[in-house]
Amino acid sequence: MATRVQAAAAAAAALLMLLAQSARPVDVPLESECLSFLCCSFTPTHVHSLAVRQPPTITKQSTKEHIVDPKDNMVIECEAEGNPHPIFSWRRNGKYFNVARDPQASMRRRSGTLDISARNDPRQYEAEYQCIASNQYGSAYSDKIRVRLYRAPVWPREIVEPVVISAGSPLVLACDPPAGPPKPDTYWMSSCSYARPFNWPIQTAFPSMRAVRQDHRVSAGLNGDLYFSNVLPNDSASDFCCSARFPYKNAIQQKMPVVVKVVSTRAVEEAAPTWLSPTGSSSSVLVLLGEERLLECIAAGVPTPHISWTKNSEDLAESPRLKLRHFNKMLQMPKAGFEDAGEYVCTATNKMGSIQHTFAVTVKAAPFWLEKPRHLVLAPEESGRLVCRADGAPHPTVRWFINGEPIEGAAAAAQANRQVSGDTLSLSSVTAADTAVYQCNASNPYGYVLANAFVNVLHATPRILGARNEVIKVVEGRGAFLDCRYFGSPLPDLRWSKYGQGTLEGNRFKTHSNGTLEIRRTQIEDQGTYACAVSNVAGRDETQVRIEVKEPTLILKRPQDTRVIRGSEVRLECAAKADATAPITTAWMKDTKSVTLGRRIWLDESNLVLGNVNRGDAGVYTCHIENELEQKSASARLMVLDYPNAPSKLELSDPYERSVRLTWVPGDSNFSPITEYLVQYDDDDWLPGKWKNLSTYPGSLNSVILHLTPFTYYQFRVIAVNQIGASRPSRPSVRFQTSGAPPDVIPKNVKGVGTWGNNMEISWEPLTYREWNGPHLKYLVWWRRRDSREEWKNATTKWLKYYIYDADTFTPYELKVQAANDFGLGPESPVVIGYSGEDRPVSAPQNPRLSDIQATRATVRWDPVPQSSIMGQLKEYKVYYWRDSSQLRWLRVSRATRSRAFAETGPEPSGLLTDLLPYSNYKMYMVVANGRYEGPPSNYVHFSTPEGVPSAPTSFRIRQRHLDSIYVDWEPPAEPNGIISGYSLKYQTVNASRGEEQRVEEFPPNVTSFSLRRDDRYTRYRFSVAARTRLGLGPWHTEESPHYTTEIYAQDQVDVSTKGWFVGVMCAVALVVLTLLVVCFVKRSRGGKYPVREKKATALEAVDDVDQDGSFDYRSSLERLARVTALPYPRWEEERGLQRGPPSMEAVMKRCESDDSLVDYGDGGGEVPFTEDGSFIGQYTAPRRDVRDLDFGGSLELHSPLNAIYSLA
Repeated sequence: MATRVQAAAAAAAALLMLLAQSARPVDVPLESECLSFLCCSFTPTHVHSLAVRQPPTITKQSTKEHIVDPKDNMVIECEAEGNPHPIFSWRRNGKYFNVARDPQASMRRRSGTLDISARNDPRQYEAEYQCIASNQYGSAYSDKIRVRLYRAPVWPREIVEPVVISAGSPLVLACDPPAGPPKPDTYWMSSCSYARPFNWPIQTAFPSMRAVRQDHRVSAGLNGDLYFSNVLPNDSASDFCCSARFPYKNAIQQKMPVVVKVVSTRAVEEAAPTWLSPTGSSSSVLVLLGEERLLECIAAGVPTPHISWTKNSEDLAESPRLKLRHFNKMLQMPKAGFEDAGEYVCTATNKMGSIQHTFAVTVKAAPFWLEKPRHLVLAPEESGRLVCRADGAPHPTVRWFINGEPIEGAAAAAQANRQVSGDTLSLSSVTAADTAVYQCNASNPYGYVLANAFVNVLHATPRILGARNEVIKVVEGRGAFLDCRYFGSPLPDLRWSKYGQGTLEGNRFKTHSNGTLEIRRTQIEDQGTYACAVSNVAGRDETQVRIEVKEPTLILKRPQDTRVIRGSEVRLECAAKADATAPITTAWMKDTKSVTLGRRIWLDESNLVLGNVNRGDAGVYTCHIENELEQKSASARLMVLDYPNAPSKLELSDPYERSVRLTWVPGDSNFSPITEYLVQYDDDDWLPGKWKNLSTYPGSLNSVILHLTPFTYYQFRVIAVNQIGASRPSRPSVRFQTSGAPPDVIPKNVKGVGTWGNNMEISWEPLTYREWNGPHLKYLVWWRRRDSREEWKNATTKWLKYYIYDADTFTPYELKVQAANDFGLGPESPVVIGYSGEDRPVSAPQNPRLSDIQATRATVRWDPVPQSSIMGQLKEYKVYYWRDSSQLRWLRVSRATRSRAFAETGPEPSGLLTDLLPYSNYKMYMVVANGRYEGPPSNYVHFSTPEGVPSAPTSFRIRQRHLDSIYVDWEPPAEPNGIISGYSLKYQTVNASRGEEQRVEEFPPNVTSFSLRRDDRYTRYRFSVAARTRLGLGPWHTEESPHYTTEIYAQDQVDVSTKGWFVGVMCAVALVVLTLLVVCFVKRSRGGKYPVREKKATALEAVDDVDQDGSFDYRSSLERLARVTALPYPRWEEERGLQRGPPSMEAVMKRCESDDSLVDYGDGGGEVPFTEDGSFIGQYTAPRRDVRDLDFGGSLELHSPLNAIYSLA
């Protein structure tokens, strides 16, 4: 039984080592270190499943400086592994932190990670934390984690007063951002509110925030302040604001803008350099090893001082370790080393003198590892050691701990087999009691490093780890490594042999302590099978490895260095030979990246072809030949003849009002001589970056004189050109302003126009700001009467208009304008003629008349107005007209006035009025207009337009009242444009076949509905309806019937008539109608004193007006309306069921209420108007009305739901 347990334990340990081997994070350790490495690589799952004990190991922890946001859930990470799984505890500020009793803190399950929800007093959690992971075999300690609370970036609100300063004085604008943590990044912006152009004639208001451009004069300091070595007048062009970016939340805060007002003086006083930052003549700087350090020197003075640096009394040469930034005002040490210590001197110099500042730089180092202790797995009675080597400046002190307790403590000192010697802890004759976690702490005044390493004492049978019976292929002449990683406790013995015979050692064979066999310079006879055997007192294990030796790969043809012209094609050749059993692949690299193949770059077998090469194709091309055993490469350089490099170091000299000298350093011509240089300029102060071409110069020159515009800010750049093309633009030069001069440009578009009867406004186009040539632009205005001998009068103004008063009405003047500035007068403009103000015309157009009146347009004619009565320049004749009424008396119209202007000046002027409405009555009058006023109106003219075609019918509806029928109805047109004579309805099934005919129905004007029976419920129809007058049909209104296909809809249609509420409503309606009819008949029976008997005796015609084709002759029906009885319908019409719609309920009520009316009855003579609407007396006494006066708005419907009720009544 004991043997089985031991075998199971040995198998578990072997599997443990195998899994650890596959997850190793470091190089293969040697000897017993291999065992320690394997044990420390386990996951908790593996440990528990194999039941192998393991002391705790810290696998994850927060950084030493940990910033958290108190508004969020604060997380302090601590993860560890071990078997059994570790138990976690925490220390805060060196004392035990009882997490269970803190209501705002908790630990995650099977983890030591702290979750703190500090809703109350988060400051109490700003402390130093340390995590402890423990099980019965030891305790592992994390680093001491300093938790700091993130402070929200709140910039205090303040009222920033404008800074008033004299030109040439130094200026420092303070930033003072919130301190953090973490420390914010600061940068300065200009025009933070709105752009305010300096000395611009028109103020603009548009956002144009941009970064402050730093140069020799302006720079931002390390503390965030903005330094001006000396201020210039154009520094007043915009305001300045400091912005801070806080990396933790990526938040940006902006300080209130500050406005700088520079007071200009005639001459800026020159001044020697003085320090703005740092202050004094010397300072000491401490730098930690590996950190970035910045030294800055910012000086004030006029002219702007130049900064230079020395180190240890020698000129400072730039290198990757020391870089000059910000126009030499900042020295950067990207990663400080001990060799960077020394004395640095910065010197500020201008023509008035120089000053120096000395930095004494000392480099110190926090402790760093040279060799960290590694985990040990030992067998009982074996010996081992833990090495803890660290360095720093000063040299760190090393202390050892066992499970967090000092090794010199009483409990630890009881083990006599432990010995500390400097940075090494030695263990001899170990037992299970030596299983623990050992801590090494190396510290000095600038920090510490802490490492955990456990010692695990085990007893295990030897096992070979990794794959067995491997086949290794190797190239002849190369070295081969045969792995035989093993595990056992105590440490097993290892033996390598070929075909199981002898021991391989010496000559070309070497066995490493980790079990690997190395064969140097393999040969063909080395091919074969090798055996590896390991054994100790607990047992033995063995594996085999087979070696196959292959021929080496040879490159037969290598690519050659090549020069090509841009746009041409190049071919890079590469060919190789290899072992027949190991096929090769070819890949090409350009510099350090793989070549991307495409339409322009392709492979021809193993050769690389590049078409249409450009500058980006230049570089080193490498042909990689690779198979499963080795790879070889060959390289060649491709040089492309391309456009030149950009010129550099642009300098300006010899400034004048209209010129300056520009000098530059030519760039590399890239194997093609430079033929010319193109100079470009940017003269836009507010929207920089708009470059324009100035001039070209021969390629042999690098210094030219540029011809410029006076009083303008310029910036220049240069482009070099060769036969291949143009280079990239150079970096811009410094901004430069030319001196002032008198204006060169004549004001354009000078004109004089009167705004009142006795004045004249003289106006002109302004000179652009670039045309001013100097400050304080103004205009000199000249004028005099034309054809007079008076002298020229003049006035000076800075505006774009000038007014002359007390002038006669519409009098001509000679005018001219010239520009001027502080440097003198510009040229005069040509003389132009202007006129003084116009007055109101005194006459109206005579004899306005119309001709050729059509339905929608008419021609208007009039007699012209004499020029003398226009009181100015004739502008136009204007007609005002409006629709006074429609010839249909019942139609309401809009009387909105419209106008039409005609610029007719002939002896018989005329114009065309369009967009008139047919069958309407119009009124119009005319006026004459000059440039300012309109004259009195002419006499009114009345005219009427003839009848036209109507507009389309309105309110077209398609409904389904039954499953087998569709009901359509519509309203009369909004604009009848005449007397409606009927309607036409066309309909056809949707998607009808070509053979199907379109059906047409004609209706009288009083019929506005139609019912169609469908063959099936799925048929859809397209209906078109149009109204008709005497002149023809109007536009069609077309719609399609919707889908009525669902059973639900049909069920709803059928079931609604059976609903109780519907039956009740219908009964109530029938009862009300019957009651009204009874009342009507009663009142009628009381009217016997009226002469109605003769009316009743009138014979009714027995023929209806329905034609054989189904149309209805409404005219004959209208003739009988005057002699029809007072009943809604004759009894014989009810019996025949004619498709007349009954009158409305309102009409019935009105007829009933008017039975006893005697108003205006029997007065005799002429027309007798209705005394009340619907009165039957009027039917007997009034003459028959004209058809055009009848209103068919309430037309009779074909299928009324009340027909049955009226028939019943």
